[in-house]
Amino acid sequence: MRTCIAFVLFSLALSAASLSEAKAANLLEKNFWLSGPRYERDMPACDLPAALDRIMGDFHDKEARFWNSELRIVGIENIRETALLPWAAQSIPRRFCAGMALINDGARRPIYYSIAEDTGAAGMDWDVNFCVVGYDRNSAYGPRCRAARP
Repeated sequence: MRTCIAFVLFSLALSAASLSEAKAANLLEKNFWLSGPRYERDMPACDLPAALDRIMGDFHDKEARFWNSELRIVGIENIRETALLPWAAQSIPRRFCAGMALINDGARRPIYYSIAEDTGAAGMDWDVNFCVVGYDRNSAYGPRCRAARP
């Protein structure tokens, strides 16, 4: 019986608290030490070997794991930057790149990728998103990798 009364009183207290007027956060509730993102706009160049190696490794992992394929990117040529910071201020800085991927089956396909600041592990490093035209089998980037471009 006591637990039932305690539960009713607790429920009434919660409902009364929810009916009270909303107030602004006080000084201790504002988290004033969190000032927002501080981007340095420090992203590697499109032809950085570490970025290209990450693309090649991720492409092979995706093909082997999800599509049971032995396809690999053996090289990327004609690399060029297509856009840098194309959006508004305070958005994540990105460098958009394009090139021609050489696949181990002899195909040469356009590749579009972006290198974004602070999108790596735990938001501490850059990361790469990429799409190879013709090998976006689940259409994650839309027709002809449109969503991978600026």
